[in-house]
Amino acid sequence: MKRRKNDERKVYQSLAMVTQFGLNMIVPVCAMSAVGVWLDRRLGTSWITILFFVIGAVAGGQNVYRMAMRMCGTEKSDRERVFDEDDGSGEKDE
Repeated sequence: MKRRKNDERKVYQSLAMVTQFGLNMIVPVCAMSAVGVWLDRRLGTSWITILFFVIGAVAGGQNVYRMAMRMCGTEKSDRERVFDEDDGSGEKDE
């Protein structure tokens, strides 16, 4: 019985991860495309939607990449980056 619960938990964790990847990609694409359509209608142009779609796709790809790196444990946390930038001493060089 316990083994089955662990298997179910892994399945749910995998589904959650796939859902997060999808949302991290689709939300920026849809949001930027919507802004592009709105701007195109407002300004009477036809190319802004394409530009904003590409920007959203790049942002979504960056989100997915960061999430994958975080899951693999290879991306430094924000706190580690701060210590690397100031050599861990807490004081900034002037």
